[in-house]
Amino acid sequence: MTILETILHNTLDVAVIPESISENNYTPLDLSVTNKSLENESLGNATDFENYIEKQLATNHAKVAYGGYNEERNIYKRSTIFKDEQTEERNMHIGLDLWIKAGTPILAALEGTVHSFQYNSGFGDYGPTIILKHQSQEHIFYTLYGHLSMESLEGLSVGVNFKKGEQIATLGAAAVNGDYAPHLHFQVIHDIQKYSGDYPGVCSKKELAYYLENCPDPNILLKIKAK
Repeated sequence: MTILETILHNTLDVAVIPESISENNYTPLDLSVTNKSLENESLGNATDFENYIEKQLATNHAKVAYGGYNEERNIYKRSTIFKDEQTEERNMHIGLDLWIKAGTPILAALEGTVHSFQYNSGFGDYGPTIILKHQSQEHIFYTLYGHLSMESLEGLSVGVNFKKGEQIATLGAAAVNGDYAPHLHFQVIHDIQKYSGDYPGVCSKKELAYYLENCPDPNILLKIKAK
């Protein structure tokens, strides 16, 4: 276990959506290429995608579907952001997704300051995004919150401090979130390099080893358990 993973593991009572939604209302969601049931589903547009998510939530009597870390997915094939003639296909998801209704309050996982924020407007991109900077003793790391509402960026400025559990945003709808069903992409980042308002949340298989080390499983921090 790395130093960052140890810090995340030892941090308790962390939430990025309101704790009024109990863990009993969470269900795991598999969007990987190994889920053969997806072959019969149309997820190419946000309406179909949202209908699929709602069906999964209803079937499992849940309010939140979660998962996706280190998951190979086909859903990115629709966008040239993840593959074009010059780049290797990026289809390995390196954050944790929490699928829940647009407008849901999003909370700071830990106390931190705003490192950067940006509207990543491309088809299939993050949409409105906030990155917080955290420090535990001498160790600095970051958390990324993607697919937010446009209102979440209004009045925001770099350096603003948020306490652990304080609302930092609300979740965006498909019109602004990259054309996905509403969800939070939550990611932990060790070395953010020169990125600002953005950081890869999906990588190629060739890059996977680096990104898994630089972006440990967010569920080490959140500690969500399946039903």
